[in-house]
Amino acid sequence: MKSIATSLCDPSSGFTVSLMNDDTDASAPIKLADVARLAGVSPATVSRVLSRPAMVAEATREAVLLAIQQTGYRMNHAARNLRKQRTGAVVALVPNLGNPFFAKILAGLGRALEGAGYDLLVGDTLGEGGRRRSLHRFLDPSRADGIVLCDGLVPRAELTNSRLAPPIVMACEWREDMELPAVAFDNAAGTELAARHLYELGHRRIACIGGPEANVLHRTRLDGVARVFDKFTVFSGDFSLEAGRRAAEAFLALAPAERPTGVVSFSDEMACAFISELHRHGILVPRDVSVVGFDDIELVSHLAPPLTTVRQPKREIGRMAAQTMLAVIEGRPVEPRVMIPPRLMIRASTAAI
Repeated sequence: MKSIATSLCDPSSGFTVSLMNDDTDASAPIKLADVARLAGVSPATVSRVLSRPAMVAEATREAVLLAIQQTGYRMNHAARNLRKQRTGAVVALVPNLGNPFFAKILAGLGRALEGAGYDLLVGDTLGEGGRRRSLHRFLDPSRADGIVLCDGLVPRAELTNSRLAPPIVMACEWREDMELPAVAFDNAAGTELAARHLYELGHRRIACIGGPEANVLHRTRLDGVARVFDKFTVFSGDFSLEAGRRAAEAFLALAPAERPTGVVSFSDEMACAFISELHRHGILVPRDVSVVGFDDIELVSHLAPPLTTVRQPKREIGRMAAQTMLAVIEGRPVEPRVMIPPRLMIRASTAAI
């Protein structure tokens, strides 16, 4: 007797499986109930294991997964999305796709969404000259099932112009004027660590290289420094390389006796440009000034000197943002704001005064 594979599909389930037997045709579909029967559970339990595994007891989950493996199960995402009236995609919007900080966040986000059967689409909220682009094309449920927004400066009107817009989850940044779920880093605790490190090294004249004044990250990072120092200089910035170079020019314009001995940069990119520009003028780090960055992008551990910086667990932020997004899509309760604690990476760009 020939051994022939049977493949059946239950249109109402959105799942496709394959079973091997000796009497059937390899291309014939099978119902989800056949997979459930093999595992000794109900079809609803099989569906739950596939969509919300944490809700199923471990022993039952293992039995279902074994049955899936034995049958050669493969999910039919198109059928599932059609049944649930979903696109099967999530859009991530970031303020600068050229910033290496966002690459790891997107990697963590994409990996977690892929595991749940969703595609990740990526857009840039900034246009030419740093102007924020209109988001109306993304605020359309026919394009995506949800939006992960990494830009806290998008105008409120852009996010509230349609009652039919897909759900929004903030990542990295958050809105104080809107009740949107957010996964964020404890920025104030991060700069507090950086400032306290400089204080313990004996530094008392401190400066910060900030971000855009309206940005929530700038404000919370200033608060962290203020927990340690009553007075400090603030060089204006926008998290970019050019802002770091301008901060170095402002530093050099000060009389030598008035120059800060310690600097907390609110991004690694600004810290890199700041150190480079000072070096061009004979000011060395950490001999003449200690510098702490923020983010811990991959480049900074390879600088000369390697940069002391506040590490943000970027992949973890992306993964947790994806989990929050999936919970919102499925109607499960979520925390209004998840805060991730900081870690200071002490390297050679800081030294005792």
